[in-house]
Amino acid sequence: MFDPVLTWAARRYQAAVATELKKYGLRYEDLYDPLLNMDIDEAIHRLPQDVVDARMQRLKRAVDCSLKKSYLSKEIQDMQTPYSWYLKDTWAEVRAENTEKALLGTGKDYDRSFP
Repeated sequence: MFDPVLTWAARRYQAAVATELKKYGLRYEDLYDPLLNMDIDEAIHRLPQDVVDARMQRLKRAVDCSLKKSYLSKEIQDMQTPYSWYLKDTWAEVRAENTEKALLGTGKDYDRSFP
């Protein structure tokens, strides 16, 4: 009953998020914080160096635009691909490894607790 409405709303929301990400030249996965999620941190460490460098460049450019209170030019915004995934497969591997380690009872290689 609500499925068509939710699908429509989800597409509208994704379009709105994509518009905001394009303004700063970011991808959706750039918003994941490796300090809060150790699996994300491990997945980023496993990525090739050129992918990590591109991610850091996008984040620096976004911070620069934000501090200057400006957006990228329309031409550059049109070239952006906010839903181009680069971290999803590696993150899935890390989660699968952690699940397997939990089933074996060995635990994670890393653990962080926040006070």
